[in-house]
Amino acid sequence: MKNTNILFTCAGRRNYLINYFKESLNGNGKVVAVDMQLSAPALVDADIARKVPSIYDSAYIPALKEVIKEENIDAVISLNDLELPILSKHRKELENLGARVIISNPDTIAIAFDKWRTFTFFKSIGIDTPKTYLTIQDALDAIQNSELHYPLIIKPRWGSASISIDIAENEEELMLAYKLQHLKVQKSILKNASSEDIEKSILIQEKIDGEEYGIDILNDLEGNHYNSFVRKKLAMRSGETDKAVSVIDDKFSEIAKIIAKNTKHVGNMDCDFFFKDDKVYYLEMNPRFGGGYPFSHEAGINTPAIYISWINGDIDIDKFNKFSAGLMFSKCDRMMPIKL
Repeated sequence: MKNTNILFTCAGRRNYLINYFKESLNGNGKVVAVDMQLSAPALVDADIARKVPSIYDSAYIPALKEVIKEENIDAVISLNDLELPILSKHRKELENLGARVIISNPDTIAIAFDKWRTFTFFKSIGIDTPKTYLTIQDALDAIQNSELHYPLIIKPRWGSASISIDIAENEEELMLAYKLQHLKVQKSILKNASSEDIEKSILIQEKIDGEEYGIDILNDLEGNHYNSFVRKKLAMRSGETDKAVSVIDDKFSEIAKIIAKNTKHVGNMDCDFFFKDDKVYYLEMNPRFGGGYPFSHEAGINTPAIYISWINGDIDIDKFNKFSAGLMFSKCDRMMPIKL
């Protein structure tokens, strides 16, 4: 196996991914991680850690280019929703340096990041999804016509990691939450993303009370579907799966194939769905590794090893898929020493 150097951008708290890739490389290459803060926990476990500017800083892409050249990077993997459109825009110039940027096409990224477009996308391919409204008047009209019922979800149209989600039980709470969401978005990390259409930056969505699932839909680096890996969520924490059990079910796999065929996304895509009354309701999709990936990994699918094989032109990957159902796992925090 030849040496393969992987660069993780916006590494943040994804220590598990850093370590999964290091284990799969087994000394045949290095994991480089960058973040705008050297105190980011994932940087501690990386072979090489570098500080870079904010993704919105004009110096960000030049800084990535410098890292790619100096560390002989073979592949770039982003771990942040907000960064994906930026990397996509600069993909060619980064790849001209010899590093493969493992990222989906711009349209798939835009559909996933804009939750209104996500809703319309699912509808267009025949996938059930919660009723969603772009304006508060549309939602109120639907309630008046008995097409929509409380409780409702109020959330940012452009969002990440369940940032600023509220539940309204009645009209008074709906009006208050909607107004508050507008104010909060303009003061949050979503400000830049939401500036595209600030007046329509909040969504009102039907609340589905069913079993909640996460799924990793894995395509190869050309966008061809490989397989999918499901987990039933048992507990959540800060917008990420905290406890889950692995699941294998053909009805879930078939829907995943439909989504993969239509997105042609590259690599892993993390999705959320509900199961209620024998119907599957897809909620969101994120074309990257998500916080639920460790549950898939520990249940037997070694996606980092698959990525490394694909990067090196090796398509013999079934040996890395030992995914089994009925395996339950729980996350926990650990302390990381940070060098000052």
